[in-house]
Amino acid sequence: MTTRTLRPRRSNLAVPASSRKMLDKARTLDSDQVLLDLEDACAPAVKPEARKNVVAALNQGGWKDTIRAVRVNDWTTPWTYTDVIEVVTGAGSELDAVVLPKVCGAAHVQALDLLLTQLEKAEGLDVGRIGIEAQIEDAQGLINVYDIAKASPRLETIIFGPGDFMASINMKSLTIGEQPPGYEIADAFHHVFMSILMAARANGLQAIDGPYAGIRDLDGFRRTASQVAALGFDGKWVLHPSQIDAANAIFTPSQADYDHAENILDAYAWHTSAAGGARGAATLDDEMIDEASRKLALSLAGKGRAAGMARLQPWAPPTP
Repeated sequence: MTTRTLRPRRSNLAVPASSRKMLDKARTLDSDQVLLDLEDACAPAVKPEARKNVVAALNQGGWKDTIRAVRVNDWTTPWTYTDVIEVVTGAGSELDAVVLPKVCGAAHVQALDLLLTQLEKAEGLDVGRIGIEAQIEDAQGLINVYDIAKASPRLETIIFGPGDFMASINMKSLTIGEQPPGYEIADAFHHVFMSILMAARANGLQAIDGPYAGIRDLDGFRRTASQVAALGFDGKWVLHPSQIDAANAIFTPSQADYDHAENILDAYAWHTSAAGGARGAATLDDEMIDEASRKLALSLAGKGRAAGMARLQPWAPPTP
């Protein structure tokens, strides 16, 4: 199996595979990942044509440095295996990942893994290169999320699908990704977010939030994206190009935070060295730093480096 290298997924643009116009537009945008959607965005009658659109779009190229993923239909439908077979045989070398919706248990991921392995071997592709992204969209999937997260070495992300999840638990709301009216004492999704985040982090995966349906409500998008970013999520789905810049900014550290994280790493490395006194704890700008500080800084600095950030205010050891 190919060793997985996780790339930034701050913005994940979902594009209806039935629309050639939208597929062409997606190629020019600055989202970290593009999800060509064969599932909810395509009516049953157009799914066969949509598969052809996906193959053509992937083979056409011109995707910048974008992760190219395809969301197939879930295993309870009659379309899943055809989705996977046609896309992988038609454009497998151009495909980075398959998004599997409505994952209820580890067996769903394992079945997709097996099918991808057979196709890669048959098509002469590197076995294991195509990743899997598992979407949690109902109560059963959330209960089984820890087993799902370790179901396959192909897994790269665990994704929250708010619309179907809200329906599955009879949540009193009609706006996908928004808090239900009347529940004002806390975040109604907090347990969901933390469960997905813990399962992802325990298995070295990325945690991605689902879409916010109010595509013209950028304040609402920023609010919901900022909440999951604060918890530690890696990115969020976007449904409209206007949401891409906001997602990229929210899931990228601020310049001040990035500089501070890099300075913690440098200062701690110096203080723990012989030249710095071999101390396990020290101070930086009136803040105590130790090994736990280094781990926190390493996580944030990693996100900044992945986004191509450069430090503007470097730290220097104190002069003798």
